[in-house]
Amino acid sequence: MSSLLSFLGSAGDLLLVILGFGFIVFLHELGHFLAARWAGIRVLSFALGFGPAMVSFRKGLGWRRGGSEREYLAILNAQAAGVTTIEGAGPLPAAVGISPTEYRLNWLPFGGYVRMLGQDDLNPGAVSAARDSYQSTPVWKRMIVISAGVIANIVSAAIMFVMVFMIGLKTEPAKIGDVQPGSPAAITYPINGDRAGITDPGLKPGDVVLAVNGQKPNSFNDLVLATAMARRGDAVGLSIHRSGIATPLEFDLTPRQSTVTNLLDIGIGPALSGSLPQARNELEERLGTDTLTKLGLPGVKPGMALVRIGAQTDVRSAHDLDEAVRASRGSPIEVEFASPAGERVIAKIPTRAELQTDLVVRSDESVVPVRHIVGLTPVMGIREAQEIAKEQGLRDGDIFARLGAIEYPSIAQGMQEIKRNAGKKVPIVVLRRKGSEWIEIPLEAKVSGKGTIGFFVGESDADTALLAVPPEQLRPAVQIGSAKPEMFRPPAVGIIDHPGSRITAVNGIPVETLTQVRDLLRTAAISALAETQRGVTARLTIEPPRAAGQPGQARPTSEVDLTLKESELRALASLTWTSPVGSWIFEPEQMVLKATGPLAALDLGLAETRRVMMTTYLTFARLFQGTVKVEHLKGPVGIAHIGTRLADRGLVWLLFFMALISVNLAVINFLPLPIVDGGQFIFLTLEGIRGRPVPIPIQNAVSLAGIALIGSVFLIVTFNDIRNLFGP
Repeated sequence: MSSLLSFLGSAGDLLLVILGFGFIVFLHELGHFLAARWAGIRVLSFALGFGPAMVSFRKGLGWRRGGSEREYLAILNAQAAGVTTIEGAGPLPAAVGISPTEYRLNWLPFGGYVRMLGQDDLNPGAVSAARDSYQSTPVWKRMIVISAGVIANIVSAAIMFVMVFMIGLKTEPAKIGDVQPGSPAAITYPINGDRAGITDPGLKPGDVVLAVNGQKPNSFNDLVLATAMARRGDAVGLSIHRSGIATPLEFDLTPRQSTVTNLLDIGIGPALSGSLPQARNELEERLGTDTLTKLGLPGVKPGMALVRIGAQTDVRSAHDLDEAVRASRGSPIEVEFASPAGERVIAKIPTRAELQTDLVVRSDESVVPVRHIVGLTPVMGIREAQEIAKEQGLRDGDIFARLGAIEYPSIAQGMQEIKRNAGKKVPIVVLRRKGSEWIEIPLEAKVSGKGTIGFFVGESDADTALLAVPPEQLRPAVQIGSAKPEMFRPPAVGIIDHPGSRITAVNGIPVETLTQVRDLLRTAAISALAETQRGVTARLTIEPPRAAGQPGQARPTSEVDLTLKESELRALASLTWTSPVGSWIFEPEQMVLKATGPLAALDLGLAETRRVMMTTYLTFARLFQGTVKVEHLKGPVGIAHIGTRLADRGLVWLLFFMALISVNLAVINFLPLPIVDGGQFIFLTLEGIRGRPVPIPIQNAVSLAGIALIGSVFLIVTFNDIRNLFGP
């Protein structure tokens, strides 16, 4: 709902998008109209939108509310019958002074059309034998008329791109930012790494992309498109400049399907600056400041820049903070921010141990991320309770001893149980710290119809080693290569039989939190790998759940062996430290993509037009191959939503977006589908070959099939657009 309110709040931007889209449609139909007039074909209607007319204009009659076709036909019929005056209305206007063309604005602002005498996409049988009809015009002229709308869109898009590159487009440079652990970008070695003296794999934050498949990228978006549009299993070649290395590094990276977007990617993000986003109004200033305070940065405000991390004062980007967090060993990090006005704020950001992240697959094939240590999974807790949850007795830091039918649920189990009880009241028992003790508090919470109670989930690992039952099967969160990731059984399955059990010692060393368990297992893994051991066994001391109503009373413990294979040791050894304050809070690094002169702008504009055309055609090819899904397509609602967000970045971005839409409109219109220009062009080609038109029954059947296909796609993409607008 917040997405919808944000969308509706951009009414001015939405109006600009609607006007811009209408202008693109106008140019497309103007191409058809001018070509038809050139070919000598009588044009009956020039319309923007579909459905009934809102207003119309016809030379000789002037403006009308609604359509003027009935009035025009009545005048023609009356004068053909010799009637020149109507009683009470006076003399009729001379039919010869009235234009046969009606210009109309229709109520449904989705597209437009030019209706010619003898040509109606929705009714192929509406033919005419008149000398100035569509059918009476030579085939080659009709081909020009049909193609003129597409040509108009391509030419206008090229002009808009030229204007954009003359003004300058602020965008993200082709530079590497975050690199997802385990992704192709993190594990692939450079082809020429030995010659360049590189011994470790992966792209690094700050790497500059010189070429993508041999082509110089203009922005980070070119890199994203190249990976998303790759054929499944094919590598994307990158040439990289890395600071301090004279020789460009060459990588062949095979994209894998993202578990978040379902598109192919290589696991990278754009480079991020050290500046926080600017607030555009007082509300954003207040919300931004509150968010930063909750993250542990009191006094820091939107628009400030990170100028110091510990003793490091030459902060180059937000990724320096990530590096410092990974090397923190759990200690807080002192940071300093400065505003443009010179105000300085010093804060200490907390850090915590990184856990493994994989996916629990539900029965409906949806997935839930779960943080764990070799399957040892913390119990779900409450990181932040919203007002609606507080009214029901829940508090920040509570841990769920029972949620509905589940005792000591993991996050995956707890979320599923809450969804299952949507619209109902659910019994809850939470553990809440009181001094040095944990007390049980029974509650009852109302679950909304959407399956929420009103809190942000957290975990118990920071305060206690309470564990949920390990998931029987997990799917890797990062897919490496093109094959579908295989499910695996975590080592801890069978170790924790009772939810709410806790680990009190690892190899005889006492522990109180899951973080301490993680540190000891990680140390053992690093030592084993250093000694080239292929596995290791750790002795865990486990305390079963405490008796109900007696949370402070301990029970007899038992000892079990946890056996870890080499791959599991490597996963443990790779873990570092994380923080709620990361590079994600900072603005992307920006550059201005601007041509050096008119000719360079023309070259960039034509190149961008061609690139967008090829990408659009490639999108349809990838749809059939399965690497691009139907849910990735956008309909009118989705286009308007994206347009308002880009319009908010400035008129140059809106112009760039309109140029993209213009090219896409041209490509889609010239696909070989019935009722669009491409389908009509095929009919004309067949007519030229056969010497006579395609039979009307065949045209009718094909047109009906085309209407059904396009209508179905329209409904699906509009449904997805609206669902995304309202949020999950």
